Amino acid sequence: SPDEGWQVFTSAQAPDGKCLCTAVIPVQGSCSRDLRSLQLRQLLEKVQNISQSMEVLDLRTFRDLQYVRNTEALMKGLDSRLRVASEGHKSLNARSFQDLKEKMRELLPLLPVLEQYKADSRLIVHLKDEVRNLSGILLAIQEEMGAYDYEELQQRVLLLEARLHACLQKLGCGKLTGVSNPITIRASGSRFGSWMTDTMTPSADSRVWYMDGYYKGRRVLEFRSLTDFVSGQNFVQHLLPHPWAGTGHVVFNGSLYYNKFQSNVAVRYHFRSRSVLVQRSLSGAGYNNTFPYSWGGFSDIDFMVDENGLWAVYTTNQNAGNIVVSRVDPHTLEVLRSWDTGYPKRSAGESFMICGVLYVTNSHLAGAKIYFAYYTNTSSYEYTDIPFHNQYSHISMLDYNPRERVLYTWNNGHQVIYNVTLFHVIKTDGEL
Repeated sequence: SPDEGWQVFTSAQAPDGKCLCTAVIPVQGSCSRDLRSLQLRQLLEKVQNISQSMEVLDLRTFRDLQYVRNTEALMKGLDSRLRVASEGHKSLNARSFQDLKEKMRELLPLLPVLEQYKADSRLIVHLKDEVRNLSGILLAIQEEMGAYDYEELQQRVLLLEARLHACLQKLGCGKLTGVSNPITIRASGSRFGSWMTDTMTPSADSRVWYMDGYYKGRRVLEFRSLTDFVSGQNFVQHLLPHPWAGTGHVVFNGSLYYNKFQSNVAVRYHFRSRSVLVQRSLSGAGYNNTFPYSWGGFSDIDFMVDENGLWAVYTTNQNAGNIVVSRVDPHTLEVLRSWDTGYPKRSAGESFMICGVLYVTNSHLAGAKIYFAYYTNTSSYEYTDIPFHNQYSHISMLDYNPRERVLYTWNNGHQVIYNVTLFHVIKTDGEL
């Protein structure tokens, strides 16, 4: 509903009659129009004003108190001399009288100071009333907000999540139009490696898998959650029966898919049973740095998952070193269909799949951008210009997670994620 902050950014009709639109999710804090929020803002402004007044008052009082202290001795001396003068004014000569006048003149600046003290005392009374009023307002807001207990707020959040999920289900696959700034999750491991979450599990499963290094490795760490991964705690270790090559691994529906070292064999390792369920050779696929990405690292074979399933990206001598994209059966590892993209793999920094489209970066170093897109549904390609910030200047793994709609990256010993912006097509004629 527009009342909740949703907006249709652009809309158009495709030749086949489908409605194409871009929807803008409500910005965080859209409830700023709420009465409570307005009251809280006004309360904050008043508190800031009172704070400023108190600072000025404190500074002025400190300054005036210093002046009063400095004149204290003068006032005591003058008091004793006036007492003597009043007892025997006949003994007061002209010189003594003149000296007394001078001392009195020195005390004249004390009068405005004392007047200021009177004004400040009135200000203190005013501030006291303001604080009393603010306390009443705060109590009223607290009582109103207290009407929503934790359970009710939690139910509201769950309802909103369900509505958002239902909305996303109406959205078909999207075209990549932008990549966010990088979000560094952790700095650990060597310069090269791979980390990921399962691309096809319920959202409650937040396990993270971590594989340091790009060849001969067999040790996979499974963290219980992202929080545990960040802290480096609460993990179990899987020791693979066959070492891996490269960093193009992916976890899909409880299994790890990876390239067996010194071969073009694809391996499916099942985490729960801790066993290899199937392994199969990718016919003609190069290995052992025959056709890696530009950064090397035995990255000849790269497994990926998107909304359409499991993919393998590699190349062969028959394809003259150009990137081949293959749909792979996740159960048997059989190649279902392949596409020759025409893009030389050694010129690619990294690549990833979104909605059946292969996106290729032009470099793994600083200044990289998403430069090339190959559409498997039409067997066509285009050159793109989608910038992204390569913060640590050496990407050795870049994968899309369709469940979370983010890019996972291993960047020079840093584990980083990027949010993506997709242009979506509405699946049904229903309203969002």
